[in-house]
Parts: sequence; structure tokens; C-alpha cells
Amino acid sequence: MAAPLTVPEGYTSRPLTLDDAHAVYEVMAAQEKHDTGSVEIEPADIVADWQRPGYVVEEHGVGVFEGSTLVAYSEHVRNDRGDAAVHPDHRGRGLGTALAGWMQETARAAGASVVGMPVPEGSAGDRLLEALGYHVRWRSWVLELPAGAEVADRPLPEGFVVRAARPAPDGGRSPDHDGAWTVQEDAFLEWSERPRDTYEEWAAGTVLRPGFEPWHLRVVVDPDGRVVGMAFLVMAAQEDGTVQAYIDRLATAADQRGRGLGQALLADAFRVAREHGATSSSLSTDSRTGALGLYEKVGMVVTSTWVNRAVDLT
Repeated sequence: MAAPLTVPEGYTSRPLTLDDAHAVYEVMAAQEKHDTGSVEIEPADIVADWQRPGYVVEEHGVGVFEGSTLVAYSEHVRNDRGDAAVHPDHRGRGLGTALAGWMQETARAAGASVVGMPVPEGSAGDRLLEALGYHVRWRSWVLELPAGAEVADRPLPEGFVVRAARPAPDGGRSPDHDGAWTVQEDAFLEWSERPRDTYEEWAAGTVLRPGFEPWHLRVVVDPDGRVVGMAFLVMAAQEDGTVQAYIDRLATAADQRGRGLGQALLADAFRVAREHGATSSSLSTDSRTGALGLYEKVGMVVTSTWVNRAVDLT
């Protein structure tokens, strides 16, 4: 732990371990449900983050406990990104303020000059971070395709094909996986200020994510077999027993934009998800990408708005 954490009377704290992943999920899910009315986080999201090469959760995460029950947590994920949650039943006791201070000290010790995190706009977390001097870096939106609606197919240029990415024969790294990683990182780094993810870091959140199936990773290939577009699907079980398809990543090569590849990937991903039992479909985007209008144009509607708030550490 980079800095000690002082908690109110009746609570204890300790560094997190990999065994705490599900408890962290439960706290985050309770917070999301309270603040937005729905739960987008999945246990696999926590595991995927924590299994990245070089990440040691014991050094970058802290949990707050009432007895043996985790009620709040904070972590410095990497670079300028952190995350934290307080169970709604334990709000108003100073835990959020303490965890924000801990995150700042931990990020500063790791060499970061700024650290921030996403919170639902207007939520208790949003108000707290604003009061602590955090500014809004960008906004993001969760969008859903209404029940019964479909994204219209967009014909691909001649010789282009959309399909599942092909794994290597030994189940390891393949040319399709390399291509999807390259297309995503090239596209995302046009607007995201962060170091380039290595293939291993990318794989931890995609092809090595718990529950991954080969059909979850969709690609568009050109006539030469080069990957020029990618989408990554997550199938999320809902509280009512249904399954929601979530497009976690979507990118196209810069030299192929304006040719319908993005819409073709959307239509393909949501169609394949329905074939595998999904009853609803969603994704998220933020103000850095300029893609909100595209998703609204194909019939998706905003269901929640988030802000990424950050504070300077220098």
C-alpha cells in the first residue's frame, strides 16, 4: 500500500488480494444499481483488470471492511486511472473522502501527475469529487438498442468480410488477434492520452477474459486478409435472468473509415449475440470519440450519462 488509510471507527482496512475480486464486484454493483438503476459491471471485468501483466492488486488496491464484509474499496488501476466504490448503506461516513485521498497518494507514488475515475453524472460520487476539486475531463454515455430493434446491415466493400477472429491452432496468439489489437490501439490512441497497451495487456481484457469464446471477437478483413476493423462482445447475465450483449470495444482502421465497416460490425455483433441468447444490446462511448451521433443514428438510445472527473497531483 503506497499510503496508509485512516478509516472511521467501526471499520478496518487492508490491501486487496485476488480473492477479493467478487466482493469488489458486489460493492460496485450495489453502487451502480443505486445510482443508475441498472448494473453494467461484471465479475469478469474485475478479474480482467487485475490479471494484466505487471499489475499487483496488493500494491495498488485497498479494501474497507465492516467485520469481514467488504463495504468500500479503491485502487489505482494504472497511469491516470483509478476506481473506487462505497456501498450505498455506508455512505455519509467519510469513506469516499478517505479513499479519494488514498487513491491520490498511491497514484502520486507511482509517478502519475493526474488521476481520475468515472462516476454517474449527478450521483453522490460525482458531487463528492466535485467538492474535492476534481474537474470533468470528458463525458460518456451508455446506449442501448431498444427491444425488437436491429442495426441495419451495411454492405461491405467488395472482397471485405466480417467474421469471428480465428485463434491460433494451439489456442494462443494468432494473426487475427494481432490485427484486432493493432487496429484497436491505433484507433483508441488517436484520442486517448495513455501509453500504448502491449498485446499481453490487450489480451488480458479480451481473449483471456473469463468466459471468452472465440465468437466474441469480431473482425473485418480486407481482400488480402488484413484486419481492418474489430469489435469485442461481452455477454452479461442480468438480474432478471436475461442476457445482454455489450460491445466493449469497436474500432476501424483510419484508412478504411467512411466505408460502413463500423455499422457492419455493429449489425454483425448484435445479430450473433441474439443467436447466442442475448435479448438486449448496449455499448458505451465518450465525448473524445465523437461517435455518439453514429450510434443514435442507427437507433440506439442513451440510458445513462457518466463523467470522468480527475484531479491534478502536482
